[in-house]
Amino acid sequence: MTASAAPGRPAAPSGLVLVDKPAGMTSHDVVARIRRLAGTRKVGHAGTLDPMATGVLVVGIEKATRLLGHLTLADKQYLATIRLGQATSTDDAEGEITAAPGAGRVTQDGIAAAVEALTGPIEQVPPGISAIKVGGQRAYKLTRDGQAPDLAARPVTVHEFDITALVRPSDADGDILDLEATVTCSSGTYVRALARDLGQALGTAGHLTKLRRTRSGSYRIEDARTLDELADAFTVTPLAEAAAAAFPRLDLTEQDAGRVAHGGRLPAATLPTTDGPAAVFGPDGSLIALMQEEDGRTRPLAVFVP
Repeated sequence: MTASAAPGRPAAPSGLVLVDKPAGMTSHDVVARIRRLAGTRKVGHAGTLDPMATGVLVVGIEKATRLLGHLTLADKQYLATIRLGQATSTDDAEGEITAAPGAGRVTQDGIAAAVEALTGPIEQVPPGISAIKVGGQRAYKLTRDGQAPDLAARPVTVHEFDITALVRPSDADGDILDLEATVTCSSGTYVRALARDLGQALGTAGHLTKLRRTRSGSYRIEDARTLDELADAFTVTPLAEAAAAAFPRLDLTEQDAGRVAHGGRLPAATLPTTDGPAAVFGPDGSLIALMQEEDGRTRPLAVFVP
């Protein structure tokens, strides 16, 4: 079930809103819109989408903002269009074209080999236009100030990199090739860096022209709503339901629920998983906390009851 709140009410219930972000808006713009609809400033998002990107943006309201840091770590899935034969200053269509070596010599066999090499655990250098901090400043600010930083490669995992179509666009200048792809990857992976690296591996250049996030963790595009739809009927997935959908679940006895609600721990091997947080619930079905096993004990990461 979902809880609904009219836009005029002072605040919405704690929970998540799945937004189908439109192109041209920043993730912060979306949060600002949801703040107005929900009637509260306590709103945040998990997993930033670039302005040109569309799709699933998980937004938390009130107590659910405490889930967001853990939801950010979830795998993501995207539909992407990669243009081979051109490089841009931002590795996507928002930047200026900086090189156009063409893609006339690119072959399907070459694409398959390059894609395979970029699948699995890889070391990826983030784009210069990114929010990564270098010496306390964002990389994009340094780059735009003419002081582009040398960013170190970081380990990421590309679970799936599947080319679904090859298109020679008739409306583009030069010898270029568009690849449509499905990408499933770990948190922190830049799909536009994948586009850049794929182009380089093929002896040409590449950048991202379209990106749509179709899944963030367990949350799918089919369940997301546009901002116009939310303006007409503002619906919030309640906190307990949202946590149960995203994390392994453990139902506690009344005694254990009381202990955890006061910041207490549980014995080792109590949680249903040792790979990340679990959501623990009281006998009445209310969300008590997110917990994680560490050093042979389980400890609360965030407690949600008063």
